[in-house]
Amino acid sequence: MVSPSLPSLILLTCPPCQVHLIPVSTTKNGGSSKSRKRIMPDPVTEPPTVDPVYEALLYCNIPSVAEHSMEGHAPHHYKLVSVHVFIRHGDRYPLYAIPKTKRPEIDCTLVASRKPYHPKLEAFVGHMLKGSGASFESPLGSLPLYPNHPLCEMGELTQTGVVQHLQNGQLLRDIYLRKHKLLPNNWSSDQLYLETTGKSRTLQSGLALLYGFLPEFDWKKVYFKHQPSALFCSGSCYCPLRNQYLEKEQRRQYLLRLKNSDLERTYGEMAKIVDIPTKQLRAANPIDSMLCHFCHNVSFPCSRSGCLGMEHFKVIKTHQIEDERERHEKLLYFGYSLLGAHPILNQTVNRMQRAALGWRDELFTLYSAHDVTLSPILSALGLLEARFPRFAARLVFELWQDRQKPSEHSVRILYNGADVTFHTSFCHDFHKHSPKPMCPLENLVRFVKRDMFVALDGSSTNYYDACHGEGA
Repeated sequence: MVSPSLPSLILLTCPPCQVHLIPVSTTKNGGSSKSRKRIMPDPVTEPPTVDPVYEALLYCNIPSVAEHSMEGHAPHHYKLVSVHVFIRHGDRYPLYAIPKTKRPEIDCTLVASRKPYHPKLEAFVGHMLKGSGASFESPLGSLPLYPNHPLCEMGELTQTGVVQHLQNGQLLRDIYLRKHKLLPNNWSSDQLYLETTGKSRTLQSGLALLYGFLPEFDWKKVYFKHQPSALFCSGSCYCPLRNQYLEKEQRRQYLLRLKNSDLERTYGEMAKIVDIPTKQLRAANPIDSMLCHFCHNVSFPCSRSGCLGMEHFKVIKTHQIEDERERHEKLLYFGYSLLGAHPILNQTVNRMQRAALGWRDELFTLYSAHDVTLSPILSALGLLEARFPRFAARLVFELWQDRQKPSEHSVRILYNGADVTFHTSFCHDFHKHSPKPMCPLENLVRFVKRDMFVALDGSSTNYYDACHGEGA
C-alpha cells in the first residue's frame, strides 16, 4: 500500500524481467501535489507496514514543488541571530559498479532543457565558469566547480543534485535573508563560515546552495575551508573509544546480515544473473548502484541470464530499514555517534555562544558533508526516529534572541524543514513545563559540554577523557 501523500505510480513494462516505477505528482484536479517528503514517521499518512519503495522515493528526494518548511518560524518578538546548516550532498552517481553489468547512462552535464530544471541553473553554470580564480583552502582549488561529464564519473554530482541544492538555497534565502535579514546588504566574507570535505560532490553542492542563497554571489567573498574528515572533527579526530564502538557496530551489521536468509538468497540469485561469486557481488554494494537506477528511472541491469529486478531491490532495501531499526535498539551506534558528533557540535555551540555575546562574524555557517556526517549528529541529538539522510538532506540550527529579554537566547533544530527541537534528548521535556516555542541555548550548551559524556558512561567530563576512558 502506498501512502496518499506519495505521487501516483505508473508501472512501465521494460525489457524481460524489468519493471520500474516512475513517480508522477498529481492531485485530483491534475495539478501538482503537495510535497511528499517526510522527516519523522507520521502514523496518519505513513504506509501501515514497511514499504521499501516508499522509503526509496523519500531517499531519492526527487525535486518537485517547493516544500513546506518551518525554518525561520518564531514569535514576532524574537530576533534571528545566527544560522548553522549541515547538508548532505545532492543526488550522485554510484560509488560502486555492479561487476559485469553496464553502468547506468546518466548525463552529468548541466542542461537547461533537461529535467529537473531550476530557473537559476543556467546562471549557476555561467557563474561557475567565471570561478577559475576562486580561492579555496587546498586541495579544494583542484576540484571542478560543477559537474560536466556526458557520462557521469563514479560519485559525481548529477543535475538532480545541483537542482536539489539550488532549491535548498533559494528556500533558505527567502526565509533567512528576505524575511529575517540575517545578513546586512553590505555583508562580508567574515559573516560566512563555509566548510566542505574534499569531494567534488560536496564542494559543488555547497556552491549550488550558496548560489541559491546569496543575494549576490561574489567570488571574493566565498571561501571554503577543507575538512579532511567526514566527521568534521578537525584537530580532535583521534578517539580510540569511538573506533571501538564503530567496530562493534560493524560486527552487529554483519551478524544481522547473516541472519537474513531472504537477503542471502537474493544476493545468490543476483550473483547467478551477473555470473560472479556471491561474495564479490555483496562487496560491490549493489544497492548503491540500484538506487541510482531507481532514482533516475533507469531499468535495472541485465545479463544473458536475466535481469536484476524490483524484487531484489525491495529485499535489500527492506534489510536496510531493518538494520536502521536494530541499530537504534542496540545503542552501539549511539555511543559511536556521541563521540563522533561531539567535535562538530562543540564548534557549533561555541559559535552560538559568541553570537549571543554580540559577535557579528560567522552569522551563517554551512557544512557541506555526507550521510556519514549527518547520521551521527542526528543520533547524538537523540533524533532516533529521524530517517536516514536523503540526498540533499539539511539539518539546521537556529539561534534566536528574545527582544523582550535581550539576555535570553534560544535554539531551534530543523531537519529537512521539520521542527524537531522538542524531539531532541536535551529539550524533549522542556515544552511540558514552559510555554516558550524554543529551547534555551543553555540546554544545548549543557548537553554538548556535559550531558553527552554522562550519556556515555557518566565518569568522563570532557571529550579527551571520554575517548581514552575505560575500554579504549
